[in-house]
Amino acid sequence: MKDNDRFGINNLYRQTAIAPPESPQLDQDVSADVVIVGGGYTGLSTALHLAEAGLSCVLLEAHDIGHGCSGRNGGQVNPGLKWAPDQVERDFGPELGKRMVELSYAAPAEVFDLVEKHQIDCAPRRTGTIRAAVDSAGLRDIQSLAAQCIRRDMPVELVSAEGMRQLTGTGRYLGGMLDHRGGHLNPLGYARGLARAATLAGARLHGQSAAQSIERQGTGWVVRTAKASVKAAQVVVGTNGYTGDLWPKLKRTIAPIYTYVTASEPLPDEILRTLMPSGAALYESAWDVVYYRVDDGGRLVMGGRGPQRDATSLDDYAHLIRYAERLWPQLEGVSWPWHWYGQVAITEDHYPHWTEPEPGAKLMLGYNGRGIAMATVAGRLISRRIVSNGSDEQDFPIRTRLKPMPFQPFWRVGAEARMLLGRAGDLFKH
Repeated sequence: MKDNDRFGINNLYRQTAIAPPESPQLDQDVSADVVIVGGGYTGLSTALHLAEAGLSCVLLEAHDIGHGCSGRNGGQVNPGLKWAPDQVERDFGPELGKRMVELSYAAPAEVFDLVEKHQIDCAPRRTGTIRAAVDSAGLRDIQSLAAQCIRRDMPVELVSAEGMRQLTGTGRYLGGMLDHRGGHLNPLGYARGLARAATLAGARLHGQSAAQSIERQGTGWVVRTAKASVKAAQVVVGTNGYTGDLWPKLKRTIAPIYTYVTASEPLPDEILRTLMPSGAALYESAWDVVYYRVDDGGRLVMGGRGPQRDATSLDDYAHLIRYAERLWPQLEGVSWPWHWYGQVAITEDHYPHWTEPEPGAKLMLGYNGRGIAMATVAGRLISRRIVSNGSDEQDFPIRTRLKPMPFQPFWRVGAEARMLLGRAGDLFKH
C-alpha cells in the first residue's frame, strides 16, 4: 500500500474513528516476555490479553496501529467460519470441530463484550448479520446452513424473499439467513480502542517500527527493527494480508486478495428509511463477495472484490456504486466521496491458520474475510496458550509446519480469472 496513493487513502474511518493512541517508534533495545509483530486485531488482542494476565509484551507495527485491513475492512462482525458447522465437524472431528463451531459463532459476542468492557468508541451495533442469496445455488447453501444452525439451537432465522425485501429494502434476494449475534462497527475505531486498552493494561506499542528480522537467540527470540531490537521468550506474528518475508515461507500460505470499499455521503432521511431497515450488516452468498451496511452517520458502506492491484483511479470503485444503484435505484445521483482498499488473507482451505513451527513461535493469519471477530478471539487463545505454557486445551487446531499454497505466486492471475468467469456467468443470467 502506497501511503501517497490518493485513490486508496480517502478512508472514511480515518476521519470518523477515535484518535490513535501514542505508539512511538522503537528507538532503543528492550526485552519482554513476548514480542508481537503486527498492529492489527490479532496482535492488539494478544497484547491486551497478555498484559491483563500480567505478562510484559512489546508490539511492533510497521506503520500506524490498524494500518492494514484492520483499518480498511467493511466493519462487519460476522459469526462463524467460511464453512458450515457440519463441514467443520467433518474436517476436524466431532470434538474439536464442535468446539471450533461454538467458538466461531460466539466470536461476535466477544468483540462487543470487549467494546463494552473497555468503553471503546467505535459505533457498535449488535443488529445482526444477514447472509443473502442472489441465485438458487446460494439459496440452497443458505437453507442448509440455517438448518444446521437451528439444529444446534443457534439464534438464526431463515428469511423468505419477501422477508428479505422488508429487511433490506431491495427485491434482489431470493432469500437469506439472519443471525442475531452479528453486527457492525467502525473497524479502525475498534483497533485503536484495543490499542488504548492494551496500553493502559501495560503493553508497549510501537508504530513506524517494522520488524526486519526474527532470530533464535538461546531459548528465546530477538526481533530487530531499523533502530533497535526486542528480546523475548516468545514471538507472535500476526501480519495477515500484509505478510512479507519476515518468517520464511509464511507469505506463501495465503493469497492476499484485494478488497475495495466505497462509502456514500450521509443520506437524507427519505432515502435512509428505504435502505436496510433492519440495521443489520449483509454479505451475499455468491462468487463475487459483496457486503454492505449503513453506518452510524447514515452512510452506505459498500464493499467487494475489485482489481487485484493497488487502485489507480476512481473507476476501480465504480462497479460497487453501480451495484448499489441496482439494489436501490433511489441512490442515483448520490455522492460517494470515500473510497479505499486493502488486502485480506485467504487460505487454501478457507480456515484460519495457527502454526507453531518452533518452540516459542506462534504464527496466526488467514481469517478469510472474518477478521474482526476471529482475530479478536485468536488473540485471546494465543495469550491463554502462552500464559498456560501450552497446558490448556485449545479450541482451535495448531499446526507444526507451514504448508505453502499450491501456485501461490500466481494468486493474482487466479483471482482475476475467477472474477472474469463469475461476471461472464452473471451476463448469461440477466
